[in-house]
Amino acid sequence: MNFPMTTYGKEKIEQELEGLIKVDREEIKVAIAEARALGDLKENAEYHAAKEKQSHIEGRIGELQNKLARANVVDVAKLSGNKIFFGATVTIFDHEKESSNTIQIVGEEEAMESNKKVSYSSPLGKSLIGSELGDEITVKAPKGDLVYEVEDVQYI
Repeated sequence: MNFPMTTYGKEKIEQELEGLIKVDREEIKVAIAEARALGDLKENAEYHAAKEKQSHIEGRIGELQNKLARANVVDVAKLSGNKIFFGATVTIFDHEKESSNTIQIVGEEEAMESNKKVSYSSPLGKSLIGSELGDEITVKAPKGDLVYEVEDVQYI
């Protein structure tokens, strides 16, 4: 399975990965060495806490490396038109609230960092992809159907 992501999303993952490898991994090695020097490892809480943190760091490194290896990077600046694709910045009008909201459709990692970004795999993202400027979409939500109108589509 490929992971679609914007060039910005790829850069953010690469920055996090670099920090984990160059900073966090090295710091935890020092912490483990210091905890080992304290003596008996069976009852050494500092050692066990450091080893657990090391496990989390290594797990996240593996997860990010996997996502980058399987990334399908989309350069949004090269896209255009009124049809909504991954990476589009879309202004939608919420009929119930009578207000507009602008969001960008991005990958899952990127969507977690901002409420102005929506995952392509979310109910809203799925409903928007493939629609066009002026379309009315219905999103199935736990509290009932939500109706939006696509007011603007940009690729920036």
